[in-house]
Formats: sequence, C-alpha cells, structure tokens
Amino acid sequence: MDDSRIRNIGIMAHIDAGKTTTTERILFYTGENHRIGEVDNGEASMDFLEQEQDRGITISSAATTCYWKDHKINIIDTPGHVDFTAEVERSLRVLDGAIAVICAVSGVEPQTETVWRQADTYRVPRIIFVNKMDRLGADFFAVVEEVKTKFKVDAVPLYLPVGSESTFSGVIDLLDKRYITFDSGDQGSRMSYHEIPQDMKDLTDIWYEKLIDAAASMSDEITELFFAGEPIAKELVIKALRKGTVERTCVPVLVGASLKNIGVQPLLDAIVDLLPSPLDIPPMKGISVKHNTEVSVKHDLKAQPLALIFKIQFDREAGPLCFVRVYSGVLRKGTAILNISKKKRERINRLVRMHADKPETIDELSAGDIGVIIGFKNAQTGDTIGSEGVQILLEKMHFPEPVISVAIEPRTLSDQDKLKEALQMLSQEDPTFTWKENSDTGQLVISGMGELHLDVLVTRLTKEMKIQARVGNPQVTYRETITKEVSRTEVFDKVFGGKQQTASVTLSVKPLPSGSGIRYTSKVSEKTMPSELFEAVSQGVFNSIKSGIKFGYEVVDAQITLDAIKYSELYSTPFAFEAATALCFEGACRDAEPVLLEPIMRVDIVVPSQYVGEVMGSLTSRGGIINSMESRTLADHVIAKAPLAQLFGYSTALRSSTQGRGTFTMEFSHFAPKGGQF
Repeated sequence: MDDSRIRNIGIMAHIDAGKTTTTERILFYTGENHRIGEVDNGEASMDFLEQEQDRGITISSAATTCYWKDHKINIIDTPGHVDFTAEVERSLRVLDGAIAVICAVSGVEPQTETVWRQADTYRVPRIIFVNKMDRLGADFFAVVEEVKTKFKVDAVPLYLPVGSESTFSGVIDLLDKRYITFDSGDQGSRMSYHEIPQDMKDLTDIWYEKLIDAAASMSDEITELFFAGEPIAKELVIKALRKGTVERTCVPVLVGASLKNIGVQPLLDAIVDLLPSPLDIPPMKGISVKHNTEVSVKHDLKAQPLALIFKIQFDREAGPLCFVRVYSGVLRKGTAILNISKKKRERINRLVRMHADKPETIDELSAGDIGVIIGFKNAQTGDTIGSEGVQILLEKMHFPEPVISVAIEPRTLSDQDKLKEALQMLSQEDPTFTWKENSDTGQLVISGMGELHLDVLVTRLTKEMKIQARVGNPQVTYRETITKEVSRTEVFDKVFGGKQQTASVTLSVKPLPSGSGIRYTSKVSEKTMPSELFEAVSQGVFNSIKSGIKFGYEVVDAQITLDAIKYSELYSTPFAFEAATALCFEGACRDAEPVLLEPIMRVDIVVPSQYVGEVMGSLTSRGGIINSMESRTLADHVIAKAPLAQLFGYSTALRSSTQGRGTFTMEFSHFAPKGGQF
C-alpha cells in the first residue's frame, strides 16, 4: 500500500468521554467487527483485559488496524485515567495524528488538558470529536468556545449538530451544505441526506463563512476566489484544512453521539482527509551512536531499518509482544536485528498486526507502519532497534517518577520467585511501575503513579498470573535532598582476605533547584587513573544516591563533583574506591543538612456549585492550597495542590460530601520539604 494512505492515529480524552465507544464504532463501520461491543456491558473489543471489562475503563493502550476508503488506519486507544499517563505518553510518541474526544456535557476536563499538553510536547496534529450530544446538558457551541479559550487554538467546526439531548437527530455537513441522519435500524450504517432544516439555515451560513475564513488563512487561492465571489471547491477547502491541521495552526471539530451511532462515518472521512500520513510528518530526531551527534531519520523504505519499541505486553503463550513503530527501512520475519539501546542482537521470530487482541501474521513491516514483534528477550519500552551498520538512538521517552508504594509478600515461600519474576515482567511492560527488595528486611516494595495504578497491577498479579500475595497499605514515596554546599575527603584503608586495600576520594556536594534531578561531574581526568577505578567511583556515587542519606530514600536535586582522588598502584582496588566513595558521599550529605521531600500533587476537582465551599474547606484541612476556581454551567472546577500523604482515601471523602456527584483526578506536581511551604 502507498505510504500516503497510512494513518497512525490515537484516540485521547478524559476518562468517560467515550474513547473506547467511539473506537468500537470505527471498527464496526470499517468492517473489522461484525457487531458493536459496549463498554457498559464489558464487551468492548479494545478493552480486552479482564480488569478493563470489570472496571469499564481503558488501562492498556490497545493497537488495532482497520481500512476505510482505501486507507489503512492503525488506531491506538489510550487510557483516560491520569494514573495511566505513561500509556498515553508512549502512544503519543509514535503517532502521526490524534483524535481528541471531548464530552459535549462536561467540556474540557482536567485529563483532556493533560493529554493535550502531552500531544503538544510531541507535536501531534489533532482533530476534535465532540461526543455525547444526546446527553442532558450537551452544548456543542460552548465546547467549541472552551477549546478556543483553554487551548488557544483555532477550532474550526466542519459539522453542526441538529438538536441536542433527546432531540439530537443528526449532523449538518457545512462543506456540502446537507443534513445527514443515521438509520438506527441498522446501527447507523446507512446514512440519509436531506435538506437543511429551515430553522438552521442562517446558522449554517454563519458557520460556513467561518469555515471558509479559516481555510482562506491557509490558502491564497481560496482568498482570491472568495473576494472574486467565485464558487470554492470542496477539495480546495479540505486541502487547506489538511495543511493547517498538519502544521497545527488549526483544529477541525466534528460532532456526534457514538453510543447512538451518530457522526462516526464523517469522523472516519476526516481521519483520511485531514490527519497526516507518515510522509507528512517531519523527520524523527535521533542520536548517532558512533559520532554522538543529532541526526534526522527520514521516512525511507530503502534505508537501513530503524524502529522504536513503544510498548511491551506479555502473553502467556507467546511471551513478550513488542509493539513497534517503524521509522525507516523494512523489518522482516526471521531476520536478526540489533537492540541499539541494549547493544544486544535479537531475532524477529514472528511479525504480527494486531486487531485488538487478535493477531494477524505478516512477513514484513515497512517504514511508517505499526506492528508487533514476537521473539525478543531483552527489550524494554523506549528501546531503539535497527541495523548494526547505522546505529541511531531515537530520542528517549520520559516518564514521571512513581510516588506511591506498597509492600507486597507472597502467601507461600514457593511463590517468592514467581512473584519476583512477575514483578520484573510488569516493570518491563510499564516504565512507571518499579519494585525493589529491601536488603535489610527482605521485604518487596512496589511503586506506581497512584492508588488505582497499584490496585490494577496487584489485581493482575493475583487474577491473571495466579500469584497469591498479601499487600500492605499505600505509603508515600519520599525523597531526600541537601541544603548546603559541603566538600569532604574520605580515606579507606583496610585489610581484607589478607590483602591491603586503600583509596582516597574527595567529593563536593551542592544543592540544586527543585526538579533538577542529579548531576555528577568530575574534575579528575580519566587518563590520570585506571578506568576500572574511575568507574568504581561513579558506581559508588549512583549506588549511594539510591540508598539515601538519613532515611533511606533516593537523593534528588544535588550536584556531586569528584574533586580529587589518590590511589596506590599496589593496594588500590575497585572495591576500595567504591567503599570510599559511598562513605564520602554519605558523610558529605549528612554535613550538608539533609531534608526530607514529600510529593505534592496537583488536584483537579469538578463538583456541583452547592458543594464547592465544603470541598475547598476539606482540601484546606488536608494541607492543600487552592490555586484557582472557575464556574461552569453545571459544576465548578477547583485546581489545588496538596501533599500526597494527606490525600489517601480522599475519593471516598469527596463522594460522601457531594452525594457521589464530585469527581477528582490528581497527578504528581513536584517534591517539596515535608511540612514546609510548597
């Protein structure tokens, strides 16, 4: 298939805006599914994990392929819950375009803003689908205004709704100036075209002019035709809107009600007409391993193969399924390939294209396409794979730090190894999930993005992997940092196994602004000492950072500099230097007045107006600070910051104080000194 006919798209939105329902309709109308599966009764084909069906939410981004009007559409259905932000992040990283589904009742919700910001980071062109026009309180024009105000974008409607709530009956196609209805008898498959209702003709003319005005700003030809009073061809307008969409200067807006099967086919047309193909997107940036310089990776079938693993999912029978996006060249079944990130050779045993959870075996995967490799043993999310001849590392994905932990232990000793194996597997799948074994107590501690995130992972361990385990209460994952600049020298001189071991290390530590992370530099030239001793110092520093200072939490926001070393050719060993570095680091940090940092969360709360005073009071009593509040038609939106430790169980408290009508999401904001100002 011609590469200009491929669309790699994602569907992104706030939880419950109707992403999966919309995807189910797309699969039905493109002929991939013979019937429509519903989220509400646990039959959606994209939510194929048992827990997704139980909870009615999307957890794992499912990939599927379908065809519409001679175009191949690779769709990734991403989660809307903020705890699964990594799933959204890694999907956006490999997409060429996205559909933002926005609820016509709730408008732009907190998580919509989060995913919109993520899409801006990866420069992903978007179209908007305003869904749920059949719901009480639906207001299409208010949503369009809110999108313009909040996202500072030129939102351009291509369709208008006819009626709203229970009277919503179809859409008006502004370009063809016709009223489209969808036959409920055959699940909306058959579309009928009618004259525009009399009472909507003036409104249609107003919005048609706005549409032409937006297209004219991207096309001189349309401007000339407009001023000359000449008719403007539909193809010209679509070409101009496509240019604006790809360049992200405008965002086309469509409307419908997926659950009622209204407006999905026009959305499919817009995917094909307006969203970019792999040929339209700018070249990927990468780093040449050989020269350590930035290079551009162009879309080229004849070039050496280069692909990015954006997701790993474990299958009981097939092992790890590596979801890849190919940027150049062709990947072929049965060939060997280099994992450039790990510097290890791997074999492509099988290549498959996924239709939700049903695989279709293929022989090759070309540039611009998305598929699954089976047979890799050492791959991780974010790894670059390619040929040994041209080694280029594609830019890495950045994931937020886990902020919440729980202790987990197997019910029987025989399950201990099985549990560790399963935890290793889950951390390979999900970069925001980590685990470690406490060396003193032997206790296993797992960390993630939120209570729901850990709850889902623990349920997967017990239900899917059949491991019986006991889980403790959630604990906050703290960090440590320093507040003073200190320099220290440590001499290690001991006899081990009858052999003298000596080393002298001088380190200085300095606090950095919040969010800076760790910086390690050396004033000592590598050429002045054996490389294994130099590496031992570096190893000692990074091991000590993980071990903490006073409380055993990881150290952040500090600069560590190796100022000087002394070594003896006879008695210095890597062990001595690692030990001296660890002692030196710990001593210097203890003298640098260490403080404990706690995670501060950004909290977004949407509540009916009558409860807003109570909600704000409750947040303040939990140590929160209200940042802003805005009124909407049906509810108020409160944005605040609060320490994570005070937010455990907050969802229950919010539900009971708002009679179940308040909703909230939280995401990590920053670390701040415990008990201090933030």
